[in-house]
Amino acid sequence: MTRKKVRLAFITNDSSRKATFKKRKKGLMKKVSELSTLCGIDACAIVYSPYDPQPEVWPSPMGVQTVLAKFRRMPELEQSKKMVNQESFLRQRILKAKDQLKKQRKDNREKEMTQLMFEYLGAGKIIHNLSMVDLNDLAWLIDQNLKDINRRIEVLTKNAQSQAQMAPPPVVTDGVAKVEDKAQGNHGLGFDINMDIMQRQNWFTSLMNSAGLGNEALPFGDVNNHQNGFWPNPFFH
Repeated sequence: MTRKKVRLAFITNDSSRKATFKKRKKGLMKKVSELSTLCGIDACAIVYSPYDPQPEVWPSPMGVQTVLAKFRRMPELEQSKKMVNQESFLRQRILKAKDQLKKQRKDNREKEMTQLMFEYLGAGKIIHNLSMVDLNDLAWLIDQNLKDINRRIEVLTKNAQSQAQMAPPPVVTDGVAKVEDKAQGNHGLGFDINMDIMQRQNWFTSLMNSAGLGNEALPFGDVNNHQNGFWPNPFFH
């Protein structure tokens, strides 16, 4: 059974807060001890609380003094290298959450445009009620798919050429040389794929014309207007 995630917020109930403090403090001291023992490092812990007149320390007052003296001998730049306070810690968490939100928005937008692209490409629907941002994003996505297909065609073409070079020598039958033309089949495959690319490009041209844009549609968004499409992406501004 998995543990229920605890909501990190100040506990308003006094008795519950005191009980949580004692439990967490014991766990913290245990973890510091385990870290020092397992990894062979110098560590210490000092915990102040309103429930005890004196702070609790680990491993001992002398051990704490030894670790602090070693820390103070370090250069000041090294001391503050990984040190954070509550404000800087929260700022780092906020920046990380913002980056995750941007990535999630971009992924959602790409999935939305991919679904839209297959609806128009497969079902032959007519574009209507799409904004300029939607059209630019759709054009960007189609362009990326065409690039992927072209790269795949290059790979297939190279494989076909390699197979053609490795073809067996001609077989002589009744004085007539007969060659099994494997390259022809590969060539035919590349031709079919190229025809498919041309059909998609023609479809995309018709798509833009049906939207009344003609050649004015920008497949990568307007570089002078940061609100258009994936490039530049409106969610990154």
